[in-house]
Amino acid sequence: MNASPAMLKSTGGAPVDPITVEVIGNALSSIVEEMGETLVRAAYSTNIKERRDSSTCLFDARGRTLCQAMHIPMHLGSLIGVVEHISKRHDLSDLREGDVFVGNDAYTGGGTHLPDIVLAEPIFFQGELVGWATNLAHHADFVDRGHDHIFQEGLRIPPVRLYRAGKLQQDVMDLILLNMQVPRERLNDFRAQMAANRQGIQRFQSLCTRYGKDLLLAACDALLDYAERLTRAGIATIPSGVYSFEDTFDGDEIDGSVVFKCRIEVKGDEMHLDFDAPPQVRAGINLVWTGLLATVYYAVKTLIGADVPPNEGMFRPIHVTATKGSILNCVEPAAVNARLDPCQRVVDLIHGALAPAIPDRITAAHNGACISSTFSGVNPKTGDYYVYLETIGGGFGARAAKDGLDGVHAHLTNTSNLPVEALEGEYPLVVERYELVDDSGGAGKHRGGTGLRRQIRAEGHTCRTFIHGSRRLSSPWGLFGGGGGGRCHFTYSQDADPPQKGYTFLKHGQSVTIVTPGAGGYGEPAQRDRALLERDIADGKVSLTEARRLYGYTG
Repeated sequence: MNASPAMLKSTGGAPVDPITVEVIGNALSSIVEEMGETLVRAAYSTNIKERRDSSTCLFDARGRTLCQAMHIPMHLGSLIGVVEHISKRHDLSDLREGDVFVGNDAYTGGGTHLPDIVLAEPIFFQGELVGWATNLAHHADFVDRGHDHIFQEGLRIPPVRLYRAGKLQQDVMDLILLNMQVPRERLNDFRAQMAANRQGIQRFQSLCTRYGKDLLLAACDALLDYAERLTRAGIATIPSGVYSFEDTFDGDEIDGSVVFKCRIEVKGDEMHLDFDAPPQVRAGINLVWTGLLATVYYAVKTLIGADVPPNEGMFRPIHVTATKGSILNCVEPAAVNARLDPCQRVVDLIHGALAPAIPDRITAAHNGACISSTFSGVNPKTGDYYVYLETIGGGFGARAAKDGLDGVHAHLTNTSNLPVEALEGEYPLVVERYELVDDSGGAGKHRGGTGLRRQIRAEGHTCRTFIHGSRRLSSPWGLFGGGGGGRCHFTYSQDADPPQKGYTFLKHGQSVTIVTPGAGGYGEPAQRDRALLERDIADGKVSLTEARRLYGYTG
């Protein structure tokens, strides 16, 4: 898939040495990774400093994506539109060094849901705007709210100046913090975000000094064109044709399930994806357009090569359509808080559709959900309000040559595990069980990954819980004869109030057990006489795990 000519040309036509382009491209990648580490290490909340629920990105002066850190693929949906929205609302000729914009709104701010708050700062070199440093942090706030429409979900922030020429606009910060339930965490996480952007700006300006502004910007143009060529070369390895797939989607905020459909047409080195989904609903499972784009770009990248730079050039040969006003392309005022669950299903649709064409590159369905748990209340030890948020991993789909991974985040939800020690040290909660769920991976020649079980108990207080996910009514599918993965389910203490659309209260001593989905298996399980197999199990010649993985044994 090597698409490098002897001499690369930028969009403007100026020749650029390909070695220089490669060096600058790797430098940009290093910048966004360093920005990410700065953000995580300086953060205050567990959701960022432990779970790394954040992302960093560089854009050129026109708002084209230059490089995104390998953090959370979904966050690209909250970043790719931010410069465009800033340009619509503000005169860029009035920009000054030290201006910083803050925004989170899904409809006027380029965001995908309100807890993901973006800080964007222009990069100047010798008085000229040359790029943008941006980052996103998921602020664990906005809890105990409804999700019938976006007005219930939290404070909506269009892109506004948080800093003007390096001076904090205190009234804007006060307005934001007044709407937060844990303002101390928010303030300190904002400071970490500021530090990350300043780090990126200094590094980008250093590149300008080292290579010269004109050469650097020409190399950035060439890097986008190179990514486009790699993407086209990757798509061209998929047989041209029309492919389709459909899958069901369920969630705790809706009754029953709905059907999502995808039609993919591969024409040479271009791909057209069309999505069909029911009309948007009065629940937080709707997905905005930029979120759908980010999901599609991620899913396609998994199939065409890990070496494709994640920049605007990669997006050019990929064309997406979806019915406006549907769950997968919602319009204001649709609620969007749990948009990651339908995103996971979108990846399943794309992979399921293309499995017959490129079976060796497709995995069976992963866990297909973003199991989110939020606990909030007043900590009896400190008297302060707290919010504990976690998205919990599940099974990773089996592959053509390997079993799936157990208990991991998959696809769009690439966050880390919050260690039990950190959870219990920060919050009035106790983790009673945390383990893999036996036999939740689909059987097959290669077994699907298993889900997780996490049981959490409230200690010394009453807390509000909001737990939601998907794959409760359907199983992650297997491929080519592989079995489906285990389903998601939540179990509350017998004396706890039953949840309503995912919400309930846990009193002291009450608990909830969260079981996440497993993943699908790949390939037909080997056939074996059941009676002989059970005798070998009893004699210890074959373990129960091996019997289930290799032969699809269900006893």
